[in-house]
Amino acid sequence: MPYRWIHAAEPGGQQWLLRRNCALTPGQLAGCFVAVGVVSLLIAIAFAWLGAWLVIPFAGIELLALGVAFLVHARHAGDYERIVVRADRLIVERVSGGNLAQMECQGPWIRVEYGGARRELIRLVAAGREMSVGRFVPDDGRSQLARELRASVAGWRG
Repeated sequence: MPYRWIHAAEPGGQQWLLRRNCALTPGQLAGCFVAVGVVSLLIAIAFAWLGAWLVIPFAGIELLALGVAFLVHARHAGDYERIVVRADRLIVERVSGGNLAQMECQGPWIRVEYGGARRELIRLVAAGREMSVGRFVPDDGRSQLARELRASVAGWRG
């Protein structure tokens, strides 16, 4: 099934919610970390019992590196982009690693720029400011999202 963003038409406008496609919940991720850690420690203890005690520090380093990787993943698992088009304004909200970036602009001066190149993001430009969106949308779906945004913004000019 292809990834779809969440689009909601509201009485006063429209909203798009673009999220990361995460296969594991934070609880499942923690369970995987514990399972891998237990297996690694059991193997290290078995080798230490056979006389290769130097395996224990390396297992600790492995678990530390794995823990850091899981923390980095968990920090960005909740990242999202929200685009809200209201009667007279556009609000773009982007959360990445817990950092919030927002842009709010009045309607008629907004341009949606997207050329369709691979890995190109959709640019929303207004009054000398711009914000790129579509980070969590596959390359082949960005043109559809750009069309939807352009149609929504064109309503202000018509």
